[in-house]
Amino acid sequence: MADFPFKILLYRYFFFGWLFKDVSKGNVFERSVAWRHNQYQARWLTTYLRRWIFMSCMLYGIGALCEILLLAPILSAFFFVPMALSMSINAVIGALILGFKSLSGPL
Repeated sequence: MADFPFKILLYRYFFFGWLFKDVSKGNVFERSVAWRHNQYQARWLTTYLRRWIFMSCMLYGIGALCEILLLAPILSAFFFVPMALSMSINAVIGALILGFKSLSGPL
């Protein structure tokens, strides 16, 4: 693997957009090739889903500890809000997994 800066590696660890190609550009053949590429790369979505679920659980646990043990509801909000946002990312990843398995591709 090439030597990437840490922030690029961190971005690629949590976000998967760099794996996929744009299916809306090109002629029918190029769009079909891009769709097949995206279907092949969709196998990595479960890995990203696991990462985000783990992150959600960690943020929820830390937020719960802050609220219950430290009695600091404002501090716990700094963990509960990103946890709620990460749940929407989990929903998007789940929809993508279902879409790549059930949709036929571009016409």
